[in-house]
Amino acid sequence: MSDQIHASHILVSHAQAHGASSQLTKEDALTKINDLKSKIGLGDDFGDMAREHSDCPSSGQGGDLGPFGRGAMVPEFDKAAFELDEGAISDVVETDFGYHLIHRTG
Repeated sequence: MSDQIHASHILVSHAQAHGASSQLTKEDALTKINDLKSKIGLGDDFGDMAREHSDCPSSGQGGDLGPFGRGAMVPEFDKAAFELDEGAISDVVETDFGYHLIHRTG
């Protein structure tokens, strides 16, 4: 398995998340990220969804995080991202920052 991957993500934060400016409850944030996953599964573009809905500064680049190595991200994110096959999108991943969908692009 590679020591470096390339991925994009969508972050939906909530009021209790680390550094959050969101006022969503955890439950509402989880509902929102699951709705986004469903829309992407039905054909909506991941990058477009990230630009419109992600609470991460990477949203301006369609959620693109660029290449990164193991340990560069928080453990839950890192584990999920490195377990994905190229082109795959993760299930919802919870971190201290909120809820993520991860798209491994390389």
